[in-house]
Amino acid sequence: MTTTYFHGGTVWTGGGTDARALLVRDGRIAAVGAPAEAAASDADLVIDLEDGFLMPSFGDGHAHPLFGGLEAEGPDVRPCRSVAEIVDEVRRYAEAHPELDWITGASYDGSLAEAGLFDARWLDDAVPDRPVVLRAWDYHTVWVNSRALELAGIDAGTPAPELGEIPRRDDGTPLGTLREWGAVDLVAAVMPPRTTDVALRALQRAGRYYLERGVTWVQDAWVEPAELEAYLAAAAADALPIRFNLALYADPRRFAAQLPDMVAARDRVRAAASPRLTADTVKFFADGVVENETGALLEPYCSGLHDHGMSVWGAERLADAVRAVDAAGFQVHIHAIGDAAVRQALDAIEGAIAANGPRDRRPVIAHAQLVDDADLARFTELGVIPNMQPLWAQLDALMTVLTVPRLGAERADRQYRMHSLAASGAALAFGSDWPVSSGDPRDGLAIAATRRTVDGDPAGGWTPHEIVPVEAALGAYTAAVAHQAFADRADAAWGRIEPGASADLVLLARDPRAADPHDLPGIEVRQTWLAGTPTLGAPTSGDGDHAAAGLEHPNTRPVSERTAALPS
Repeated sequence: MTTTYFHGGTVWTGGGTDARALLVRDGRIAAVGAPAEAAASDADLVIDLEDGFLMPSFGDGHAHPLFGGLEAEGPDVRPCRSVAEIVDEVRRYAEAHPELDWITGASYDGSLAEAGLFDARWLDDAVPDRPVVLRAWDYHTVWVNSRALELAGIDAGTPAPELGEIPRRDDGTPLGTLREWGAVDLVAAVMPPRTTDVALRALQRAGRYYLERGVTWVQDAWVEPAELEAYLAAAAADALPIRFNLALYADPRRFAAQLPDMVAARDRVRAAASPRLTADTVKFFADGVVENETGALLEPYCSGLHDHGMSVWGAERLADAVRAVDAAGFQVHIHAIGDAAVRQALDAIEGAIAANGPRDRRPVIAHAQLVDDADLARFTELGVIPNMQPLWAQLDALMTVLTVPRLGAERADRQYRMHSLAASGAALAFGSDWPVSSGDPRDGLAIAATRRTVDGDPAGGWTPHEIVPVEAALGAYTAAVAHQAFADRADAAWGRIEPGASADLVLLARDPRAADPHDLPGIEVRQTWLAGTPTLGAPTSGDGDHAAAGLEHPNTRPVSERTAALPS
């Protein structure tokens, strides 16, 4: 049994109080404040916080860690700022890897081509003889070369797929850009499976990325069978670097056959008995996103191009599926961007409660970009957790160029009602959607507490009445995510510093509550502890996001076809 004594700084418990000392015994909090000081002589290890800020580690309530870790496995296209740069990088990578039958990579900026439409022939110039598949920042769009189209059987005669789009040239031939699952799956079906070694490397990279930013628990918000196998392999090898909960993806095209497999998947994860892996959640998409007018709205889009947007399931089918998943004991996690989708999701959850009776279910609605006034109080009434991405609540180029023109100024100013939801009593929790946008909680904290861009615009903050103060934002990244994760129970507690809880901690160089919120991304992370074990060597610091295992993700969002469908 190892006992560690922390002193010499601020210990933020997450419960509204500060202390000056902490005692950790065998990976759990043993004492806080004066009781810890009284027991200091029992410590095997003494850590001087050097005026730092010790707090519960962060959680990420909505992300795609395996995707993020895989970005280092192919051509390095993320930093490219032109189509020519992407093509050159693909050429370089292909020439360096003649042994690869397929060239795959992620994730390119979809705004580099007009309307996000990329031509297969551009990639043909780099690699004409092997298939090339690149994912966009949205992770719902891919750009492929002609060889990949050929192998997938996609030609002028291929019909428009369900839940997908194949943009075409004037002569009807496929351009080379594939949007949404129905189209992307045509290529995915003929790609070679990912090897276990590659998946394990990706999870290690993702874990390192998160630990360097003080995160110890992540909700993987979209897990299909291949990803499940990767996590199980990592668990079997005792190679999971942090805690993960898996949200098994519910596909409206084959849900009836999926549910028994989901139950079996949960059973397999439980049988693996890893303290760092659970699979207790099912993920639904209620709609798309505003930026390509597939987010489902109560009132039509300003252009009217797609009218009210897209309902992925339809109200009745979503309600039936949510009720079935809830009856099987899963937590429900629903992507809902538009106000019509949010209402549909709330209705489905309300129906499940009525049909299946009371229990501790903690359903989640992710993003909740637009919430109608009539639905605001329903989050609290139904016990629904709004998991929101604070980094998106800013007037960056994506918002001003793509979002606002589609919603109109008045409706656009009702987006990301974080303060309103929290004030209504809802259990507001934060997530990142990494690698779509930065997975660094410091970046999200800065936007939550200012609603200003990295350049400081606008001076008073966009819709400043929706600002979430720093301490409340810290709670949304810690205790609230723990609540979402069912990790505020005595047998599995983290997210607060209190006796009996797991010592999942992060040490910041200074108190974020005393800093200018705009400067929060630059506060150094000195160390992260998982169940009392330190996880980092050198500390990290910098402006916003910084590299981890070769991955970099800016704290601003590109104007790109990432907006065509956020993988949430």
